[in-house]
Amino acid sequence: MTGLHFSGFAVRAAQITPLLFLAAGLALVEPCAGGPFAFSDTGSLINERDSHTATLLPNGKVLVAGGYDGNSLASAELYDPASGTWTATGSLGAARYAHTATLLPNGKVLVAGGYDTSRFLFLASAELYDPANGTWTATGSLATARYAHTAMLLPNGKVLIAAGSTGGDSTPSAELYDPANGTWTATGSLGTARYVHTATLLQNGKVLVAGGYNFVYFASAELYDPANGTWTATGSLGAVRGNHTATLLPNGKVLVAGGYSSGATASTELYNPASGTWTATGSLGTARYANTATLLQNGKVLISGGFNESSSYLASAELYDPANGIWTATGSLGDRRWFHTATLLPNGNVLVAGGSNSGGYLASAELYDPASGIWTATGSLGDRRWFHTATLLPNGNVLVAGGSNSGGYLVSAELYDPGTPTPTPTATPTPTPTPTSTPTATPTPTPTPTPAPDYSLSINPSSVSVPRAGGIATYTVTITRTNGFSSPVTLSISGLPSGATGSFTPNPVSGSSSTLQVTVSRSTRQGTYLFTVTGQGGTPPLTRTATATLVKKKN
Repeated sequence: MTGLHFSGFAVRAAQITPLLFLAAGLALVEPCAGGPFAFSDTGSLINERDSHTATLLPNGKVLVAGGYDGNSLASAELYDPASGTWTATGSLGAARYAHTATLLPNGKVLVAGGYDTSRFLFLASAELYDPANGTWTATGSLATARYAHTAMLLPNGKVLIAAGSTGGDSTPSAELYDPANGTWTATGSLGTARYVHTATLLQNGKVLVAGGYNFVYFASAELYDPANGTWTATGSLGAVRGNHTATLLPNGKVLVAGGYSSGATASTELYNPASGTWTATGSLGTARYANTATLLQNGKVLISGGFNESSSYLASAELYDPANGIWTATGSLGDRRWFHTATLLPNGNVLVAGGSNSGGYLASAELYDPASGIWTATGSLGDRRWFHTATLLPNGNVLVAGGSNSGGYLVSAELYDPGTPTPTPTATPTPTPTPTSTPTATPTPTPTPTPAPDYSLSINPSSVSVPRAGGIATYTVTITRTNGFSSPVTLSISGLPSGATGSFTPNPVSGSSSTLQVTVSRSTRQGTYLFTVTGQGGTPPLTRTATATLVKKKN
């Protein structure tokens, strides 16, 4: 391993905790014990890699691009859930890792920035992947080369790249990518260069950046307004922190919890976009950082695991209730862990997988059931791994791919099926002679839980075209109500191109459908645009989405 790559590796750690990286863990990983797994083996990646990107495409396939296997990679691969196989697709024009990948409304994937070890170069270049022909084409370059930056798709369809590292320092600069013409334009710079901060897209379309680190930890926060391209200071956090979590709540407020400054903190705060102020809310029962935060379907926030200097690695978990601002302990993880992943599954359960603790890196995975507050051990990963990817597939399964462990870089990939967890095997007891006439106990019937009220959205037709001169595209949004769900559902739309607006009749929707009309002006550029309809309804609020396509013809 070259000294320069160690610098690059430290970037991955710096994104998490700039001053505290677990330096002793690599030698502690043990081979994975054999046994049954609810993860089932699927086709292996063609190239070993970590620090790559994984993007779910509109056709349901997963694009993995770039990464690191001792050198930066240019190769890219497609995973097909239907066959469980990987196939090579066009290679990037530049090998890179620590880059970003963003799915654009037109279905293409934008990759930007990163680092190329073969040229010892921080990258400003950007490329577009076209799923229709499997090729990459160069697009406009960033004005500032950077890696470990953030990329966010804005409601207007442009991509905001902000801050990041340029090598030995952070940058406050930000840039906008316009898919319509393939160019980057400088936009307002942040007031403070930072990383290990959080960035949250608010319901009003602005972007909130809070806390972070650049030689010192910050309490400052800033708002980016896409309407005028400027950052403005907003109320500061009550406590300096980095490597915290930020969760957008259904009521539009942002919950910031935990983090690190001079040590782990238990404090939590709420940001109110209406007033631009932070208010202290109930403290965590355990100070922690490098944990996960997951917004559950019932509107509560689940925090699990992490690290605390006095308690070391944590197995504890806590629930935040926005209704009363109180954290309550819930069932603990079976394994202490930090740097793990937490994925909200379609059935409302939370899958936690991987991570590490004092015993080494973990292959175990667990499911949290919000209805019971219990963690259940589920099938372990077949390979211990970190810096891997976890992608929620359209069929509800989770694809885990790549990564590395003490044995080297991994090509293996695995599928997790939340519907078929495999019980943890138990030791077989020593057989005891059984009397000839042992009475058999009649089992007590277990009550069947009543499914919670729910709904789903669908859009018909899935694609509508309008002429070059503009016009109106009409869709029907159908609301399928289950288990007695009767609440009105409020609809909103995002991802439309410039010059196009959408309206729903009726809205909110008390019945089973609403008519969506998308008005497209002559100035809207020709192309294919993927947009999202979001519904919110019920108590606590349930958010559901559906997607469709708008086509502006050339002729």
